[in-house]
Amino acid sequence: MEIRAGLKLLKEAGMRKINFAGGEPFLYPNELAMLCRYCKEDLQMESVSIISNGTLIKKKWLEEHGRWIDVLGVSCDSFNEKTNIAIGRGSGKNVEQLFDIRQWCRELGIKFKLNTVKNMASIVAGLEPFRWKVFQVLFVEDENDASQVQTKDDKRKRDARKLLISKDQFDTFCGNHQYIPSFVPESNDLMASSYLILDEYLCFLDKGSGKEVQSGCILKVGVEQALKEIKWDREAFVKRGREYDWAKGVAGGDNGCGKSVPKELEF
Repeated sequence: MEIRAGLKLLKEAGMRKINFAGGEPFLYPNELAMLCRYCKEDLQMESVSIISNGTLIKKKWLEEHGRWIDVLGVSCDSFNEKTNIAIGRGSGKNVEQLFDIRQWCRELGIKFKLNTVKNMASIVAGLEPFRWKVFQVLFVEDENDASQVQTKDDKRKRDARKLLISKDQFDTFCGNHQYIPSFVPESNDLMASSYLILDEYLCFLDKGSGKEVQSGCILKVGVEQALKEIKWDREAFVKRGREYDWAKGVAGGDNGCGKSVPKELEF
């Protein structure tokens, strides 16, 4: 399978943590389970994580495959069910599902993470995630810049312009929530180009420099060359907290970081 070959190349290049995101990973539960097990069991990854909108997560799936998952993150846009329905996030039981997922993670020893783009501090306190990541809405050309007519004709298209806030507004919000231990803010400056994103074609994506840029396939050009074809801001990657307690328990140094990466890929 090509994706296994690609993951093996990334591991050999120094990858220690992988996060399966989307789209929605749980649209393909069998394939997701296979990949999580391969990364954890065969590649011996320090951390395997998933980011989901939560609507398709089942307790049975977690019971069967949770042993291969270190972190399960849920992206939540609102605790108002009417809002969730309006934006296509489920049928009105998202909040109930969110608390169920948190409980399943506790029972199975999976770390629970929450991703949001707005102030949900009071309910977040009740969820008690080990990380609460708050993102400043990022504007990406050709991805979330649809016109009103386009969003009306195609419900999958989005216009993020009305949701954009300034750096000062985001900084003020961050200052008001630093008291929460799990709070991890990510501004546009930190987010743009600081993630290594691999698409379904095994190409790296750069979403931080305006229009999205795609590298060559790592199976064809190799990991090192593919990285040269995109902008990856290593300084921002380090600044936003590239390493944290991301596994259920890993061998290695005091910070659980395991073996060093190849010298050519060091920071």
